Amino acid sequence: MPFTSLGLSPALLRAVSARDYLSPTAIQAASIPAVLQGRDVLASAQTGSGKTAAFALPLLQLLQQAPSEKPRRVRLLVLVPTRELAAQVGEEIRSLGQHLPQALKIAVVFGGVSINSQMMHLRGGADIVVATPGRLLDLADHNAVVLSGVAALVLDEADRLLDLGFAEELSRILALLPAQRQTLFFSATFPPAVQALAQGLLREPVHIDAPAEPEGEPDIMQRAIAVDPGRRTQLLRHLIGQNGWRRVLVFVATKHAAEMVADKLRKARINAEPFHGELSQGKRTQVLADFKASRLKVVIATDVASRGIDIAQLPVVLNYDLPRSVQDYVHRIGRTGRAGESGLALSFVSADTEAHWRLIEKHQQLQLPREQVAGFEPLRVAPAEAPSTGGIKGKRPSKKDKLRAAASGL
Repeated sequence: MPFTSLGLSPALLRAVSARDYLSPTAIQAASIPAVLQGRDVLASAQTGSGKTAAFALPLLQLLQQAPSEKPRRVRLLVLVPTRELAAQVGEEIRSLGQHLPQALKIAVVFGGVSINSQMMHLRGGADIVVATPGRLLDLADHNAVVLSGVAALVLDEADRLLDLGFAEELSRILALLPAQRQTLFFSATFPPAVQALAQGLLREPVHIDAPAEPEGEPDIMQRAIAVDPGRRTQLLRHLIGQNGWRRVLVFVATKHAAEMVADKLRKARINAEPFHGELSQGKRTQVLADFKASRLKVVIATDVASRGIDIAQLPVVLNYDLPRSVQDYVHRIGRTGRAGESGLALSFVSADTEAHWRLIEKHQQLQLPREQVAGFEPLRVAPAEAPSTGGIKGKRPSKKDKLRAAASGL
């Protein structure tokens, strides 16, 4: 099926051609006609499936069909969970709309940077706003953005929005929007909390479950290595040196762990940097730029990097700490094996985290052998049937752990 059969305008078809899109992906072929008809959409689509174009192309066309206004009012609102995804989505919308006869003003707003420049940019209004929830509410509180004219709302990576604790912010934002609007809901996974949100937001939605593109099936080798917690950093250094990895994305559970592991690697003369939510936006942008350009060998990241980060030809992802949910595991390892490349996903498993790893295996329909690396054999071995504790540290789950588990459907 060619793009020309989907009802897009010549200007948008020109933008598609300029980006070398040969034919629509499954999510694009299913979503574009439904959105052009004004329907609400509930779509399941994996990272890298082309979902930004799936909603941006038809919504840009609908915006062009409406008369322009002065001052501009926000007609399209796209909510995303992270700063990096906001920047990425905003850039793609700009690229797709560059040939439109009527220029649209796009504002991309997120925290971690000065709000003043964003308020200045919003003077005179904007046609499209791509935002993280917290900063959008800050701008609304400052009367810098008015949302009462929004004609279309897109929730991108909806599961991640809830997992990062944006439920209260989403409720406040929804109260600022008109009741009559088109709503598009995109999520890679649908745990109970996400299903409940979708049910309350959407009106007779078109349900789309986009299959993976056959030619785009990720080629990711998954492995589990048994190691005691105290020797993980040493083992990481050993694996980097032994395998000659040119770039490695390492996931840890906390900001403190990211800083600590990066510091230890640097002391071992391995070029490494932490990446977490408490870094300034300038620092985060620089770390990603250096990593993409191979000026940086190792990035130690919290789950802020598990979505919205597209790093071409990333050969290795390593779970230093196991993720708290199966959904996070999927998105972590999805940073490798992209765009037809092969990738390797390693997970460190200790006696304390064995039960949680078995839970991930069960949900992913995996059964991986517990490899051991010579010189790093674990001193502690998990029992054959370790009870699940709900957390990654083998301790009684906290209230926060229980809420995360309930939301993730584990």
